[in-house]
Amino acid sequence: MSRYTGPACRLCRAEGGKLFLKGDRCFTEKCAITRREKDKKTPGAPKGKMRAKVSEYGIRLREKQKLRRYYGMNETQFRRFFQEANDMPGQTGHNFLQLLERRLDNVAYRLGYGISRRQARQLVMHGHFRINGKKVDIPSYLVSAGDNISIVERSREIQFLKENAEVAASRHIPEWLQYSAENMEGKVLSIPTREQIDVPVTEQLVVEFYAR
Repeated sequence: MSRYTGPACRLCRAEGGKLFLKGDRCFTEKCAITRREKDKKTPGAPKGKMRAKVSEYGIRLREKQKLRRYYGMNETQFRRFFQEANDMPGQTGHNFLQLLERRLDNVAYRLGYGISRRQARQLVMHGHFRINGKKVDIPSYLVSAGDNISIVERSREIQFLKENAEVAASRHIPEWLQYSAENMEGKVLSIPTREQIDVPVTEQLVVEFYAR
């Protein structure tokens, strides 16, 4: 499946809420959702046309699409992660969210290395990170408890990375992660619990979509 390259804000409007795809811009008045707060129609629909009533299937589809777009993944990769979660012991929905959160591109975003998951993924692919001293350039790499995430020496002087590191020092870092602004290093303290994953979706609906 091809990668979506269109306007990120269009995806948020399609899902009817913020997916935080453009970093800090999503928290300002420039956010498309904030500016179009009273606009209830989907992107591209005729003016004045409201959203149609959604079926049970549609509700589950939209929840799946919302979660997939939130993490910026294509359908093939997203489904593969779901199958892996389904094969694990425990609740499939919780397992699924844990796997998505443990992706290196997401962890890099959560630690503040990138202002968005898209930027964090690009940084990973360009080889700017080391896991426990070893270079890793695979966005879907799953981190484990105790892993140290650092920026390679030659990349520490990149201006926007330094700026992101300064901003990260004042940002909320999830409880399962630890960040050192002085060393520009992060650490995975534990595998996140469902309560520590602030994703605006009902994961059970996603499980039901794939179980149909």
